Amino acid sequence: MKNRFIKKTDKPKKKRQVIPLRLNILFFVIFILFSALILRLGVVQIVQGETYKRQLEETDDVSVTKNVPRGVIYDRNYNLLVGNSAVKSITYTRSQKTQATEMIAVAKKLDKLVAITPEKLTERDLQDYWILTHQKESIARLSKADQTLDGGKVYKKQIAGVTPDDLASLTDEDKRIATIYKKMTAGYALSQVALKSKGVTDAEIARVSENLESLPGVDTTTDWNRFYTYDETLRSILGSVSTEKQGIPSDKVDYYLAQGYSRNDRVGRSYLEAQYESVLAGQKSKSNSVLDSSGNIIETVEKYEGSKGKDLVLSVDVELQKKVEEILRKNIKLAKSYGGSDLLDRAFVVAMDPYTGQVLSLAGQKIEDTGKFEDYSLGSFTTAYNMGSAVKGATVLSGIMDGAITENTVFTDKPIKFKGTDPKSSWFNRHGERPLSLTPESALEISSNSYMYQTAMKMAGAKYVFEGPFRASPKTFNEMRYYYNQFGLGVRTGIDLPGEQVGFKGDDKTVGKILDFAIGQYDSYTPLQLAQYSSTIANGGHRIAPSMLKEIRDPSSNGDTVGKVATEIEPKILNQIGAPSSAIKTVQDGFYDVTHGSNGTGKAYFKNVPVPVAGKTGTAQAFYDGPKTESRMADVWNTTFVGYAPAEKPEIAISVVIPWQYRGETDQSKVSLKIAEQVFETYYDLKKERAESGKDSSKVDQPINNKAAAAKAQSKLND
Repeated sequence: MKNRFIKKTDKPKKKRQVIPLRLNILFFVIFILFSALILRLGVVQIVQGETYKRQLEETDDVSVTKNVPRGVIYDRNYNLLVGNSAVKSITYTRSQKTQATEMIAVAKKLDKLVAITPEKLTERDLQDYWILTHQKESIARLSKADQTLDGGKVYKKQIAGVTPDDLASLTDEDKRIATIYKKMTAGYALSQVALKSKGVTDAEIARVSENLESLPGVDTTTDWNRFYTYDETLRSILGSVSTEKQGIPSDKVDYYLAQGYSRNDRVGRSYLEAQYESVLAGQKSKSNSVLDSSGNIIETVEKYEGSKGKDLVLSVDVELQKKVEEILRKNIKLAKSYGGSDLLDRAFVVAMDPYTGQVLSLAGQKIEDTGKFEDYSLGSFTTAYNMGSAVKGATVLSGIMDGAITENTVFTDKPIKFKGTDPKSSWFNRHGERPLSLTPESALEISSNSYMYQTAMKMAGAKYVFEGPFRASPKTFNEMRYYYNQFGLGVRTGIDLPGEQVGFKGDDKTVGKILDFAIGQYDSYTPLQLAQYSSTIANGGHRIAPSMLKEIRDPSSNGDTVGKVATEIEPKILNQIGAPSSAIKTVQDGFYDVTHGSNGTGKAYFKNVPVPVAGKTGTAQAFYDGPKTESRMADVWNTTFVGYAPAEKPEIAISVVIPWQYRGETDQSKVSLKIAEQVFETYYDLKKERAESGKDSSKVDQPINNKAAAAKAQSKLND
């Protein structure tokens, strides 16, 4: 058999894969890039590691503070006088290194989101804005030499180069943006300023909130505004709060900065708001902001949410205050209806608790030529007048303290005449036709000038001879002032309000003026000083500092009741007059006789007051020194009254002062007495009304008594 060899065929060869050239090139490029990256990382870590580490560590941890609502103010019966109205606000806080161009960019974005009403911009405001938005053009206008100047000098050249046509080219949109930018720059670095805090809508809040990432420094928050429940009542005493634009007062910058305030913080500017700033302001919230080396905020974490200011409870009774103000307005109109009243434009009433010093009413009203009235309560302690016979109680006690007279000294009322002078006499005994023998009590009852003259002469060591010379030491003025000061006349009363005036000392050193001093026609005093003098006699000789504050309370937790008592204000006794209680009782009896004696100068009044009133009337011949310059130094008469009730155990002491009430010889209106009578009646009517209604202002959970009125005032502010 034939062998057959069958040739075995080769298996098909497997096709070799070939990587395209382009892919190889790609791999190579990737390899190069990775190598470069590794090399760069090595350089960063090894060569420049320390540098970058230092830069990373160059961050600032700074505190950013935000204001909290101020404490509110109540009257003694927990009626809200001053409250806070919360308002939506869009704010801005810039870092220490934020550039003007960055703020302009933010302002442009914000203009698209929020309706901003252009403010009145100054020419410089517009010039600044034009330069910031036309940097290249502004620089190009400068010469090469000008461009090499220092920054401040270059900018002055740029300002000078802005033309009226440049400013005229600014659109309404530009002016809106310029307004926003101006508000941004009003604040200091890391202090919050309001860009818009009035009329902010929910839609605007939503739009801004959605875009906060592209608006560095901008935030949405809640701001507050003060509202006043009783409009103009006590407004001049309550004071005011600065705006962010006004910031802290220039004369107290160092003080407030040392207390942790920012320059644009809102603070109390006057009177109670300023006096109790530290109580009302509260503790601002604090946030820690981490800034990088460029000044950009990396992170902000709230550290302390802050606490609202504490609340003030005033000693003033707002219902009494409002009624007293109305009494003043009514009687000023009445007095103006009498002849010779052309210079009358104001009147005052101060009412105090004589044992605690708490001011129940501090009222002043001023009438304009148009017949419109304005609150002038602050005039009760910032203006001074001759008070006339109302101070004769101080003269009697001064004479007793000096040893010149006793409680039983009797003088005959008669005209006093020195050589070369006109006779000086009592109003009822001009020519000596009524030579009455008077004790201190009856001298006060009938308001004898002669008794006071003779007391002053005894104090001066002078021997009176009709038509003879008057020889006395000028030191007698200071001696008499020393005694008067013990009653609060001619010195600060100690009231917790700034700006108190002490009055004016007569500057005519003619020794005969000692006699005028003794009847209240030489030195001048404030209505508040007169009320303190009245209280000192009423309480038996203790001069107590008037206080506008009754207590300090923690903030209300629910808005329906006042907070817990934090501090109660205790009476502050300034001094005790150096007279025995029997001497004080002598003057008290004389004051009682003024309103109850058969010859009392006030006997026709106070019959409708449910308790006995004691007091002293006063009329002072003075010179006009008011606002009508053409009538300066005209002869006028001031009318006054001091008194208290009940006569035995007083709970209210008052002063009434009407400066420049009339010209001429006699007062037909007796307005000062009518005012005093109506004030006492009103006080006791309110007391009776509250007792019958069962109102109690000593509850633990004391409700805010005028929530409806406060809500109405708040709504009016927000409209």
